[in-house]
Formats: sequence, structure tokens, C-alpha cells
Amino acid sequence: MSEKRDRKNAQPGFGMRGGPHMMMMKGSKAKDFKGTMKQLVGYLGAYKWTIIIVWILAILSTVFTILSPKILGKATDELFSGVMSQIAGTGSINFGTIGEILLLLVGLYLISALFSYLQGFVMAGVSMKVTKRLRTDINEKIHKLPFNYFDKTTHGEVLSRITNDVDTISQTLNQSLTQIITSITSLIGITIMMLTISWQMTLAAICILPLTMISIVGIIKKSQVHFKNQQKYLGHVNGHVEEMFSSHEIVKAFNGEKDSEKTFDEYNETLYKSAWKANFLSGLMMPIAMFIGNIIYVVICILGGYLTVTGKMTVGGIQAFIQYVRSFTQPVSQIANISNVLQQTAAAAERVFEFLAEDEEKPEQENALTVSKNGVVNERAVTIEGNVEFDHVSFGYEPEKPVIRNFTATIKPGQKVAIVGPTGAGKSTIMKLLMRFYDIETGSIKIDGHNIQSFNRNELRSLFGIVLQDTWLFNGTIADNIRYGKLDATDDEVREAAIAAQVDHFVRTLPDGYEMVLNEEADNISQGQKQLLTIARAILADPKILILDEATSKIDTRTEVLIQKAMDNLMKDRTSFVIAHRLSTIRNADLIVVMDEGDIVEQGTHGELLAQDGFYANLYKSQFDTAS
Repeated sequence: MSEKRDRKNAQPGFGMRGGPHMMMMKGSKAKDFKGTMKQLVGYLGAYKWTIIIVWILAILSTVFTILSPKILGKATDELFSGVMSQIAGTGSINFGTIGEILLLLVGLYLISALFSYLQGFVMAGVSMKVTKRLRTDINEKIHKLPFNYFDKTTHGEVLSRITNDVDTISQTLNQSLTQIITSITSLIGITIMMLTISWQMTLAAICILPLTMISIVGIIKKSQVHFKNQQKYLGHVNGHVEEMFSSHEIVKAFNGEKDSEKTFDEYNETLYKSAWKANFLSGLMMPIAMFIGNIIYVVICILGGYLTVTGKMTVGGIQAFIQYVRSFTQPVSQIANISNVLQQTAAAAERVFEFLAEDEEKPEQENALTVSKNGVVNERAVTIEGNVEFDHVSFGYEPEKPVIRNFTATIKPGQKVAIVGPTGAGKSTIMKLLMRFYDIETGSIKIDGHNIQSFNRNELRSLFGIVLQDTWLFNGTIADNIRYGKLDATDDEVREAAIAAQVDHFVRTLPDGYEMVLNEEADNISQGQKQLLTIARAILADPKILILDEATSKIDTRTEVLIQKAMDNLMKDRTSFVIAHRLSTIRNADLIVVMDEGDIVEQGTHGELLAQDGFYANLYKSQFDTAS
């Protein structure tokens, strides 16, 4: 059922310029950086004990690494004193002691590497579990969103959030989070070790540190807006590409390549500018941090040389301290680099959480009615015969633009009802309201006297079988596609439904029969064969009420005869709604409802409506005049 057929305000064309991805608005800074990161931390809360283990492993790995320079300094002091004693002729170099120190050093490095490996291993598991949960939540959210969300959002935009944005979060959790833990631990540990060597030089190193932090914060504020835009327009590019690939034949047929390229170039250019600015600004962080680190290094060398000359430090001590200073600037640089990644993560996470915060369908009633199964009836389970009543129903996709106005009709069980009218009259919208894809604004719709809002949506929709103008088949076997109507159906039930739908004879001629795999687009069988498969699926579902939405509009006349037989089998003893443009196909309907601009203008049988010589008669005659 196409939305465009039912909307008076639908835009002409074939869908290249429309949609929210055309809203080339200036992006904004992450609306709530702290709130977004807090939500992300909330996802990590389920693994807090595992993360504590990661912290412990990171601390142990860092501690063993931090101890190494001071121990190496002892080896330097031992070597220096040995050389001086040898020059003075009072002794020699004690290679045994130096060897023991070096062996201890190698052991520390090996233990540090082991803990680092375990830390990475554990954190990889956490990050993958968190991203798995995010994808699961997004998938569940998709099924809870109302249909009007998808009216205003492209498929590519949604896909971008479940792929690009979640992948960005995954990479941060897997790599940057462990770096943050290691860097903070290193910064604290190195500061303590430097204090044990010389508080004066430690103070000099720390005093220059605020310069780095001020620079980083300034760059973050400037670049965050561009990272937000980068993620946003990446979604726009994906949405446009997905739309163009899915409608490639239409684009070619209408010579829309240039228009498509122009749109893509606009998106791509905007993405390029945002990405360039974001990465240029974030790329300044490391050079600035290294520049300030070199300043610290020069200051420490001068001060350390002075303290060594005055005898307040040993050569090994100054050598160890210089190593610590180098190590001290490294976590600062890492934090600067991580802050760059965190900006991307905040932008991506914000888009994910915005999607998860979208308004869902109205909640179901607690004591909703259920449909009786196998004849079981109780106070909440009701038996459905197929009586449908529309009572002064009004609805508009937008409140100020009504599509259905004061629609009233009563359909008896087993009746075949045809709904006809010009494009945009509201025919398909009526069926969407019946299945609660949208909720009506005023009036009521009842099935066997029960308001459809008294049922939960899944229970209500189990009453319906639907065959659309646009067939939907998935990448799987023919048997699996038919079985989609009743997932627990046996092979025999699938075959019986196929026979009733005039499918069995052509399936048997295919290379693998019912086990033949349909490709992703299901274009390895004909359009008519696809439609017959959807009818077989509906027959297998055995619904109480049937909806056929222009099911033969794309079929040749010869195949239509087969489909008509299949539909006759399908409609037998069922309340059926048939939406049709070909009026010749609904002449035997029990009731024909004629719609125009959301209102019922006529209703009756084919003969009665022709005798009235009104709106229906004009429609009917115009088709034959056009044909002749």
C-alpha cells in the first residue's frame, strides 16, 4: 500500500529529492554531551564488575611498567659507580648485580605485557556485549515505532544509526576506554614515582600541564559541532545511496542520473567540509600536546642538570626522571587523542539515543481482548465471524489535512467488499486504519461489535491476511516464503496452500522446487509468480478477514486469470476487502464502496451503481472508453 496514493499533498516524482535527508540544515553541537555519555555509561553498568577487573588489570600492568625506569636507574647508578671506581682504581663494575637488575626488569615487562593482554581480552568482550545490546535495542525499537516515523525518515538514515553510529561506539569502547583507564592510572602512578625522585622537578612538570588541558578543552569545544555534523551527514549520504540503489531502474528510466549525482554531491560536499574541519581541529591536539611535552622535557633537563651538579640527584636518578617525564607526557597526549575519539562517540551515541527516545506506538491496554483459538472462549477471548463496522471515521496523516472524512459502512461476515475510487481517495488508508497501522482521530471501527482498540495490535492483525500490490518476498526458499504466513506449518500444509493458490504447478518446474532459494530482490521468478506466492502465504495464514490491495495491477491478462482463481479460493467464506483500479475485476462483489476525497459518495452492487449512472458509472465507462 503506497502512502503516496493516499496523500493529497504527496510530491510528484520518483523519490530522489524528498525525505528528511534533504533537510540541509546547519548541524549543532551535541545537545547534551554529559547526558549522552551518562546514558552510555548506563549501558556499561551491567558489566561494572567486569570493568572493575579491567581496572585492576590495567593498574597492575601500569604499575609494573612504571616501576621499570626507577629500577633501570639503579642499574645506571651501579654502572656509573663501577666505572668511576675503575677509573679511580678502587674497584670494578659489578656485572652480576647489573645482570640481576636487568633480569628483574625483563620479568616486570613480561608481567606487565601479560596483564595488558588480559585487560584487552576482557574489555573486548564487554564492548562487544554492549554494542550487541545497542543493536538489539534499536531493532526492538524499530518494531515499536509508529508508521508515521517511517513516513518522514529514510531507510538509509535508520540503517546508518544501527551500523555507522553503533560501530563508532564499539570502536571507542574496545580501544579508547582501556586507553583512558591506562592513561589515568599511568598519570597517577608516574606522578607518585617522580615525587619519590625529586619534588622540585615534579612540581615543574605539573605546572606546565594545565597548558595542555586548556588547549585540549578549547579544541574540543570548537570541533564538537563538526563531529556532530560528520555523523549526521554520513547518515544522509547513506540514505541517499540506499534510495538510489533500491530505485536504480526508475532513476535510469526517468534519466534522473544527473539529479541524483547533484544531490549526492551536495551531501558529499557537506560531509567533506564537516569531516575536514573535525579532523583538522582534532589533529591539532597531538602536536600541541607534544610541543608542551617538549617544553617540559627541556625544563626538566636544565633543572635536573643543575640538581645533579649540586649533588642533590644521582645520574641514575636524572635518567629515570627523564624517562618518567617522557612517560608523563604520553598519557596526556593519549587523553588528548582519546578526547578526539570521544567527540565522535558522543555525536554517534546521541544519534542512537535520540532514535531510542522516539515516541512509540500508544501502549496496549492491560486487559485487551484476545481472539479465540481452537474454539476456546472466555471473558477476554472472543470468537470472530468477520462483521466489520466503520462508524463516522475521520483521519488525516497530518491533523490539518484530513484524508478520511466521516466514513461509515457496515460489512457482513463473508461479504466481498470492493473499495474503488480515484488515486488519493483514501482507499488504502481505510485498510491501514482497519489494521491499526494508524489510529483514527474520531469515530470507531468495530469487528463483531468489539472496538479494534480493545485488542492489542498483534492480536488484531492475526485476524487479517493481506496481499499487496507490491509483493514482499525475502531471501530464502520458496517454502519458507509461503510458511511466513504460518511459521509452524508443515510441508504438507505449505503444499496444500500452494495448490489452492495455483502455485504448485510452476514451483515443480523450477530447478529445486520448493527448496529453490529466492535472491535478495526475488527477481529470479516473474512478477506474476511472486504475486501467487504471496496469495499462497495468505491462504496458509487462514485469516478471518482478507485484504487485497490492487493485487492484480501489475499482472498480465493471462496470469491474472490464474491469480483470480487463486483469489477466489482465498476469499471463499471470508470477509474480503478488495481495493482495485480495474473495475472489471470486482463486478461480482457483494458490495462496492465508491470513495472520493475521503468520503463515500456511492455504495451498492455493480448493477445498482451502473443503474444510478453516477460517479461509479463514469469511472467504469471511462476505463472502457480508454481501452477502446
